[in-house]
Amino acid sequence: MFLGTHTPRLDDKGRMFLPAKFRERLAGGLVVTRGQERCLYVFPMSEFERIATSMQATPTSNRAVRDYQRVFLSGASDEIPDKQGRVTIPATLREYAGLSHECTVIGAGARLEVWDTGAWTAYLEQTEQRFSDQSEEVVPGLL
Repeated sequence: MFLGTHTPRLDDKGRMFLPAKFRERLAGGLVVTRGQERCLYVFPMSEFERIATSMQATPTSNRAVRDYQRVFLSGASDEIPDKQGRVTIPATLREYAGLSHECTVIGAGARLEVWDTGAWTAYLEQTEQRFSDQSEEVVPGLL
């Protein structure tokens, strides 16, 4: 499970150091793709394969399904971290997420999310109160 908040930087070649605590799990390969709210999702290869297989079972006769699959899969890039734990974020995905040198990587359970630090800060400010107000409605009886 991926947890926590980390603040790596992108270098001039679009590479980012993966947080050290996640490197071993991602060393065999990962997939970076478009996420929601203009962030990037990073999945271990095995998790991405599970998701892609599940998507194949959905009805492509449904336009919403087709649209989601197109956006999600067309942006996907399989990557293998280098020996120093860096991964290249393709230019199209950097542009999609508005990534600058300052990035925030958050653990989101089965995936990582990569955000531009300014966008992450703004997102937290906008959603913090809703988080506090909705805990019972979103996950009843959990806390």
